[in-house]
Amino acid sequence: MSEAPGAMPSPARAGIAAARSIVVKIGSSALTDLHTGLDMARLDALVDALEARMRAGSDVIVVSSGAIGAGIAPLGLHMRPTDLATKQAAASVGQLRLAHAWGTSFARYDRTVGQVLLTADDVADRRSHANAQRTLDRLRTLHAVAVVNENDTVATNEIRFGDNDRLAALVAHLAAADALVLLSDVDGLYSGDPRKPGPDGAPARFIEEVRGAEDLEGVIAGAGGSLGTGGMASKLSAARLASESGVPVLLAAAADAGRALSDASVGTVFAAPPQRLSARRFWMRHAAESHGRLTIDDGAVAALRRRRSLLSAGITMVEGSFSAGDVVEVIAPDGTAIARGVSAYDTEDVTKMLGRSTDVLPSELRRPVIHADDLVGI
Repeated sequence: MSEAPGAMPSPARAGIAAARSIVVKIGSSALTDLHTGLDMARLDALVDALEARMRAGSDVIVVSSGAIGAGIAPLGLHMRPTDLATKQAAASVGQLRLAHAWGTSFARYDRTVGQVLLTADDVADRRSHANAQRTLDRLRTLHAVAVVNENDTVATNEIRFGDNDRLAALVAHLAAADALVLLSDVDGLYSGDPRKPGPDGAPARFIEEVRGAEDLEGVIAGAGGSLGTGGMASKLSAARLASESGVPVLLAAAADAGRALSDASVGTVFAAPPQRLSARRFWMRHAAESHGRLTIDDGAVAALRRRRSLLSAGITMVEGSFSAGDVVEVIAPDGTAIARGVSAYDTEDVTKMLGRSTDVLPSELRRPVIHADDLVGI
């Protein structure tokens, strides 16, 4: 799909086309085949498009899927593994092949490639988060291309990003990128599966631009295919995560990479609001691991919606084991998570303070449990 000939691009498309720093996520299906593994012809075509964008003046970070897919054929497997140990084994073979393939392809342009393997913990932990950020920045200043992937050889089900679409959205914020491009085997967002008629018999509707939640009404997003873990649901989630945090997103087919990375005239674009979340608030909302839950009463819910601090009097239940400085979730009476924030106290202290007014507490426990500056809605 593309805009009508001669039509002016939307501000979001124009912004992506002009972005000076860009994160490009490549899906497994764009790089690998279940039977033959890595497809160098397809990878070379993608590198050609990425190189053209870099020569036009943009810094590019690549988030590459395909490690497990690249390891399937060499290990004699016939389908994507489902058990963790075999996934990790396939990734250990595939990551080596994938990194070598990217390096070989970019070497045609005398480009150096640096591999950056991340786990969810690397983004959730503030210190590791900063280290990853410095690595990406330094690779960029040294004119090397960072190729990022989830470290599937050590990641467990409990500490995974879930898919590389979410990883790409987090990297876009981590690197303060101006745009995110998600390339896979789909040419954009549809209201449903474009291969099947909808409930009313009509074909799925292509959505050119998403400016807000109203543009997603009635959209049905499916799960991933045989080689990947993402699918449209994860792409939609990642696009909203990035765009709501100030990074415009283009969702397009890898086969259209040339146009996607030049004038952004293909696919579906997700517009971003004018203000992006600060790095700290983004980390609290999307990246940090939650160490506990604080259930609050209706009065405290109303106060938080007025951007007030969370006081001990409004807390009705404490769950988990956390220390002062850890991120916790804030839960409404109906069980809905409404916010995340950094606790000023540990579990033991908050339990002592439960439901008590500030003026009856010892002086050392009279600060807000979570200050308004350390709270972010979800």
